[in-house]
Amino acid sequence: MRPIWSGAISFGLVTIPIKVYPATESHAISLHQFHTADGGRIRYRKVCEADGKELTQEEITRGYETAVGTIPVTDEDLDALPLPTAKAIEIVAFVPTESIDPIRIGASYYLAAEGVAAKPYELLRQALERSSKVAVAKFAMRDRERLGLLRVLDDVIVLHGMRWPDEIRDASLVDVPDVEVSDEEIDAAVALADTLSGQDVSEMHDEYRQALEKLIEAKTAGTRPEPIETPAPASAEVVDLMAMLEKSVSDAKASRSGGDATVHDLPTTKKTTKKAAASKKTASKEVPAKKSGGRKPRSA
Repeated sequence: MRPIWSGAISFGLVTIPIKVYPATESHAISLHQFHTADGGRIRYRKVCEADGKELTQEEITRGYETAVGTIPVTDEDLDALPLPTAKAIEIVAFVPTESIDPIRIGASYYLAAEGVAAKPYELLRQALERSSKVAVAKFAMRDRERLGLLRVLDDVIVLHGMRWPDEIRDASLVDVPDVEVSDEEIDAAVALADTLSGQDVSEMHDEYRQALEKLIEAKTAGTRPEPIETPAPASAEVVDLMAMLEKSVSDAKASRSGGDATVHDLPTTKKTTKKAAASKKTASKEVPAKKSGGRKPRSA
């Protein structure tokens, strides 16, 4: 595995030289475009709008369009930017893991250190583990400064790219209808969630990619795989939501245990709106919570 970037972690006055490796890889099957008539491959070429000439990568530079023309920006210009994060991952804060909303998390990278950097790397790794926190950092990669998050995964420090606060769209812009649901429907939905919990995510796999591989293998051999009947998606107009939830819980439990199962006896129906649920949540916050056993949360 080749590093894609090298620099250092800046941890106060401690500098930790590191190499950055991609932590993820895509297993998606690439499908190309072809001309239906003759099977010719369709390719995208970089053509200059001014003279119609096809260009090589060496002939192409970057720039920013303004009212008075295009301002060229070269690699030398970008390298000379006065950024302390140009070659360093600068830690700016340590925060609780739960304070980071997952919507902000982007690409992931493994950070590796060797030689004289091994000890300060291990120091930072154990400090992250013992504090049960994650480090927020700033770094520059691929022509822009980014926000990042450092955490420990097994024995490795992982860097997650994060979106800046102003890159997250306001959720209030989404129109969510105010509909009524009963306490019993909520209880049944929670029961279904409980039934579906505990599954090992590491055992999940890409069924679409597997089906596509089988299709390609079959067509290569001059055949086609047997079609699999898939159930039609349920209608959005659910007549009896409670009955659907009951059946979902029953089916989920039966599939795991091999036996029949039913939802608990249902009490008298009570309607709950979004506003009522919010008031109930606020009221519960006003009641002092009992102290827990003091067990430290695990690192993310």
